[in-house]
Amino acid sequence: MVRYSNQSIVGKMRVMPAAFLSNTQNITESQLSRFNESLAALLIDVSVKAASSSIKFATERANFTVFQTIYSLVQCTPDLTNLDCESCLRQTINWLPLCCDRRIGGRVIASSCSFRYELYPFYNETITAATPPPNVSAPPPQLSSQPPGKGKSSTVIVTAVAVPVSVCVLLLGAACCLLARRRRRNKLSGEGEDLDEDGITSTETLHFQFSEIEAATDKFSESNKLGHGGFGEVYKGQLITGETVAIKRLSRGSTQGAEEFKNEVDVVAKLQHRNLAKLLGYCLDGDEKILVYEFVPNKSLDYFLFDTEKSRLLDWQRRYKIIEGIARGILYLHRDSRLTIIHRDLKASNILLDADMSPKISDFGMARIFGADQTQANTQRIVGTYGYMSPQYAIHGHFGVLVLELITGKKNSSFYEEDGLGDLVTCVWKLWVENSPLELVDEAMRGSFQTNEVIRCIHIALLCVQDDSSDRPSMDNILVMMNSFTVTLPIPKRSGLLLRTMRHSRVQRSGASPSDQSLTSKSVDDSSVTIVYPR
Repeated sequence: MVRYSNQSIVGKMRVMPAAFLSNTQNITESQLSRFNESLAALLIDVSVKAASSSIKFATERANFTVFQTIYSLVQCTPDLTNLDCESCLRQTINWLPLCCDRRIGGRVIASSCSFRYELYPFYNETITAATPPPNVSAPPPQLSSQPPGKGKSSTVIVTAVAVPVSVCVLLLGAACCLLARRRRRNKLSGEGEDLDEDGITSTETLHFQFSEIEAATDKFSESNKLGHGGFGEVYKGQLITGETVAIKRLSRGSTQGAEEFKNEVDVVAKLQHRNLAKLLGYCLDGDEKILVYEFVPNKSLDYFLFDTEKSRLLDWQRRYKIIEGIARGILYLHRDSRLTIIHRDLKASNILLDADMSPKISDFGMARIFGADQTQANTQRIVGTYGYMSPQYAIHGHFGVLVLELITGKKNSSFYEEDGLGDLVTCVWKLWVENSPLELVDEAMRGSFQTNEVIRCIHIALLCVQDDSSDRPSMDNILVMMNSFTVTLPIPKRSGLLLRTMRHSRVQRSGASPSDQSLTSKSVDDSSVTIVYPR
């Protein structure tokens, strides 16, 4: 293999950038399962063989059918250690579904290693099987004229020299083509990536070129536009690797765009949880600030929840699963991640649904980051969607409100009684006191829910919106409450915030701004310091 760079590369394993090539023919459906098993076993075996070899190169073949054989060739740059070589090969082999799914042949060329497989012999088995020369210098050959009739010996020598030279030329050509292509992104995880002192992938490994983003979105075509978020537009894109992604293009005119961008790149890249949307990379090109996320096919929760017809797809079982998934994601952010992170803008439009309708919390631009050893943070600056932040930031606990929206199918921000003196939380509280909490249950799931589960979730939601943070349950306690009906729940307290909610409603109707009520200069309960709890 031939590799060059403007940085030191000796002894450093890299898998990106990488190129994918595949045979145009597919394996038959009836043979697919057996082929995949045979191929996986073959590539693992030959990788171990190459890693333990002094030349970091190996070939191997395996019988597939009576008449078919799978041939494989793997190689690492010889400066790698045995461990790094095997790690590089295993990572590239993991890309098989992305590169060569169902193909009878394929090739992945990474920066430090490569592999190829085919159903025909694509390498010279005689040459590759030859024993590598010893490290010590051999004595100079004796000069002698070739005896008559020894033409075959000369041919063998020429072949032995010509074939390796040809292979080197081909590899050099492939490397040049690879470097000429648009520079691909680096992966978030993987041995050999740039790590900071905490072992976290640095943002340098996440970079995309703007030309790659334009190509992925067809120059931000309207047909690829998924929607418009708080800080910019979101597009569907397809990377050159074939991977479908969601591309968030931050608004140039946004006064908080740069801060939002830094928050998401520096923080979200460090987070790994099945209920969090995964950040794959970013692009920073002049005024362009772009984030690249995993693509989640079923859009956001509000797309289904607040639509009369689509909400019927969300039966109670799915909604209960969504509530639990959101709770697990928040618990990870509050307690289990490297940093304690407060989302501060948790709402239905920031909950994405994957192919199984499982929730993924997205949009951490509103996140307030606390150091691992910190327990307090000044809250003079309130950022987020009014009605979702915890009481120290605004009116209601965001998780509790979201649970009530899932149960009622109604938006908190647009739910007011005819007299204009109440919101969703106020109305649910009134019905709770009147012992008729099921009156507001979404009509779309009537007949599909378990009464005790719905009432318990309403009870938990009301506990989450209590005024005093010490009265609100922690996220791990919420999960216990949801999964164990033997746990007795405390009685929720009528929050003094309900009165302030009514006052805020009157302010909105009179046209006054929240700033007139000092909502943006300090926290609602007149406290300038927030104690952080995992709630």
